[in-house]
Order: sequence, then structure tokens, then C-alpha cells
Amino acid sequence: MATKDEEKIIALGKDAAYNLADINKTRPQYGALTPRWITKLLEFKGLDSGIYRVNKVQEGDTPLDVLCSSEKKSNMIPQGYVEYEAKPREYRLANISTIINVHTAVEDVYSSPFDQAKEQLELAIESLRERQESQLINNDDYGLLKNIADKQRIQPRNGAPTPDDLDELISKVWKEPSFFLAHPRAIAAFERECTKRGVPPVTANIAGGNFILWRGIPIIPTNKLLVDGLKEPKSKSGKTNILLIRTGEAKRGVIGLYQRNLKNEQSRGLSVRFRGIDDKGTASYLLSLYCSAAILADDAIAVLEDVEVGEYYDYE
Repeated sequence: MATKDEEKIIALGKDAAYNLADINKTRPQYGALTPRWITKLLEFKGLDSGIYRVNKVQEGDTPLDVLCSSEKKSNMIPQGYVEYEAKPREYRLANISTIINVHTAVEDVYSSPFDQAKEQLELAIESLRERQESQLINNDDYGLLKNIADKQRIQPRNGAPTPDDLDELISKVWKEPSFFLAHPRAIAAFERECTKRGVPPVTANIAGGNFILWRGIPIIPTNKLLVDGLKEPKSKSGKTNILLIRTGEAKRGVIGLYQRNLKNEQSRGLSVRFRGIDDKGTASYLLSLYCSAAILADDAIAVLEDVEVGEYYDYE
């Protein structure tokens, strides 16, 4: 009969057995990733030169105004022409880049069942796409929030976003509005206001996601419209913005821009280049994403500013 010391020597410990066990494993889970609805619903246009010029007509009289003028003489054909802006705005693509390094020994030994280099690249690409969506909204040059005309900016009536406020946004973007864009906390605040008034919004399935609608227009959630400068605010209160957007070049709306026909193109506007292996056996990859956005007409977008998300009610 074996002694206790002998049992310790010959018994397989659970920690050692666990290392040899064949268990189910998942791919790396990245909790910060979002559905990125704005890049799915926004129309994108590919560029060849990296520059997109938005030619606009100067505001004022048009040939139609001349035709309708009460001063026209009955025996003369009115004359006129449409004047263009002399210096239209040009949008240049911005570059978002990162470098991923993976040691070849790690790739060789630990690439079963998941390819380590592939997983690293996919996670990096997802991070770049998250950054792209944030830049489309918040970039100091081409970001939507920075380029909304003053006449398209409104304030809430009472702080919290009400049905009246969203109706006011619709009055600013009344030509075929595509979708509202709001932080999830702002959407929850709007739903509370609807519940208080007894007008709960309906829901619909669009592009594989369920969204609430207001006046038939979907309200799309994104955490890139920050609350007090944060994606995930800890305070119950805070202020944010709600956008209403018309998208599409044909509708003179808001469009996303990207560089097409890139060398080593992996997906829309994204290039992945292998940089080689150094003397220490580290493989290096360069990821570059080219993007921008353009507002083709002032009335293609409007914003409800300084929306309070911390209003709550007790219901009987």
C-alpha cells in the first residue's frame, strides 16, 4: 500500500491535468467594440485623388426668381445665370495608422486553434474602425459636430430630449431625413420623456438591428456622441448632443469618404502591409485607414445641443 508521500508523487495534480486538457476556447473578446451603425448606414464615396471638392451655388436670386419677377416685361425673355462659390471647400482624407508586431516564435508555437497574427490584425482593424467612427463625428477638421451650420443648431426646451425637440430637428432636416444619431443614454432619456407623455415610440428592424422610431425615422445609438466628454459616463446626469442626418450624394446629404484602389487593400479604405521580420524574429504589419466626411448642403444635418440625460420620473 502506498504511503501518503508516494501518493503525492504518483498522483496527477489538477493544475497539471488542466494544462493538457482539450477545452473549448473562444477568440479574443474585445469589450470596447460597438456595432458602428453610422458607418453601415452612411453612404460612402470612394476617391481616387484623396480630395473631394464640394461645389456650391451662391445663395440669392436664381433664373426662376427672375422668371417670377413682377418687373419682367411681357415681350422680353428674362436673362440670368447661376453663380457658383469661387472657393469651394475641399475635403482631404485623414490617415489613421498603427503598427502591429507579432513574434514569429509565438505565431509558430501558439497558432492552434487560432492564428495569432490573424487575430492580432483583426483586433487592430476593429480598433481602427472604432476610431474612424469617432473621427467622423468628433474630428476637429471634418467631424460632423464641428461643421454643422449655426442655423441648424437648436437647444432643448427643458433640458431633457422631448418629442417636441426631435420634431424641431425634423423641421431643420425636412428633406428626406435618414436617421437620428444619439448616445444610448440620450435615447433612454428620450424614451422616458415619451413614457411621461404617453406616446411610446414604435420599433423597427433595420439592417439587422432593432431601433426605436420617431415620426418613422430610426434613432441610431452610438457611444461616439459623448456625454460630458465620455463614452461611458459614470454619473447619472450629463449633457450630450443628438443629430439628425440626411445621407446620400444624390440627396445632397452627408457622405463618408475613403480612398479606393489602395495597395494591399484589406477592406474599404483600409490597407494592411507586411513590413518584414527583424533580426529578433518579430514580424511587423502596418495598418492604414483613410477616411473623411462631407456635408453637401447645410440642411443635410442638424443638432440638438446640451441634451440632459439624467432626468427621471416616478410613475403612478
